[in-house]
Amino acid sequence: MADSKATDKQLLHLVIGGELSSIEHVTFADLDKVDIVGLYPNYASALVAWRQKAQMTVDSAQTRYFIVHLHRLLDPEATGA
Repeated sequence: MADSKATDKQLLHLVIGGELSSIEHVTFADLDKVDIVGLYPNYASALVAWRQKAQMTVDSAQTRYFIVHLHRLLDPEATGA
């Protein structure tokens, strides 16, 4: 099983969030307070973390969480599943 994990294609995703200065734009109110939730090896695990954080802040309209597809930034010509 460990060998299977080592050979799986790693598609890095970052989950971040925080209070936006306006719900109209993706501009954080205070970059020092951006919540870096974590780095995940695939979209499915990033989505679980995103859902948890988004649900925790559902009462704050200006707080948003995002999934950043790092694998697309690191290798823009590659396509991920």
